[in-house]
Amino acid sequence: MMGRSPHHSHLRLQLLPRLRNLLPLFLRQNPRIHTVWGFPKICPGHRSLQVEQPLCLECIRLLSDKLLEEVEDVNRDIEAYESCIQRFEMESYDVLSEADFMQEKAKIEEEERRLQAEIEEIERQCFEANAELNEIQMKCKEFEELEERYWHEINSFQFQLISHQEERDALLAKVEGSQALLELLKRINVVSDAFSISREGEFGTISNFRLGRLPKIRVEWDEINAAWGQACLLLHTIAQHFQPKFGPVNLFWSSHYDKAMTLFLTCLREFAEFANLRDQENNTPPEKCFRLPYKIENDTVGNYTITRSFNKQEHWTKALKYTLCNLKWVQWWSVAKSRFQPLSAHADVPVMGSSRVKQSTDPRS
Repeated sequence: MMGRSPHHSHLRLQLLPRLRNLLPLFLRQNPRIHTVWGFPKICPGHRSLQVEQPLCLECIRLLSDKLLEEVEDVNRDIEAYESCIQRFEMESYDVLSEADFMQEKAKIEEEERRLQAEIEEIERQCFEANAELNEIQMKCKEFEELEERYWHEINSFQFQLISHQEERDALLAKVEGSQALLELLKRINVVSDAFSISREGEFGTISNFRLGRLPKIRVEWDEINAAWGQACLLLHTIAQHFQPKFGPVNLFWSSHYDKAMTLFLTCLREFAEFANLRDQENNTPPEKCFRLPYKIENDTVGNYTITRSFNKQEHWTKALKYTLCNLKWVQWWSVAKSRFQPLSAHADVPVMGSSRVKQSTDPRS
């Protein structure tokens, strides 16, 4: 083991205060002391510790062991310190000359200046980068605002577009419905709808009023007069549209029943002649020019007289039926010439088709 150095003595001097601090703690942990031993011989400076209790042998032994451990720790520290000092003293150092020192110093200062310049350049670049970063962040914020406004506008536009599309679809649906209704109306004629001429058994009907009378079927005169009123109104309406020149007759306010019916036949015949002449003027082939299915001569239609005097009710009813058939042909001709499409442009005009029972298109059936 190495000899004791002045450091060793100095450490020993530092040990005594530690012992003084440790002793009261030990005594407090071991209060049961019954054997007294000469503590002044072990620690002559006990009076400065202000410890009045005597120590037993067991306590002294424990204290001694504790102190020996502390001493060993201190000795190990001393040896480690002395070893480091010897190693340091044995190392050799190259001492630079004044010129080399100044040259090395100049190099270091030059390196320091270079590094300082690099630091300044880096700081300048960092400042520029921060400025550019701030500018980019501002632009990013502007772009975010633009994007937010863009999406708001897109959403508003899409909402308006959907509203316009719904409105357009609704309008298209209305247009489609209107076109369908228009096509339906094109196939409908007001005159045909207002004055429907048909037949019901042996009777001809107009607007569902029977015209005629039979011995077994006593039709009321109010219904017969209503049917005649509808027939006169229909012929008058057609004449108002085409303006034919009738003879000196008046369809209304005739005081004699037979004479009034005869004058109606006269007006119907004159309108048929007018329609035939109109077709000829329009270069219609002769076989397609208008003509009545039942010939009218004076007071007869289809060889049946229309007057009631000295006439059978069956013949009178048949004459009225043929009269309504001729009137229906005039009605269909007016529909075609006033640019209202009939149900079939090439179909034969039915003579007395009933809405209740399907009738033949033969005008003389």
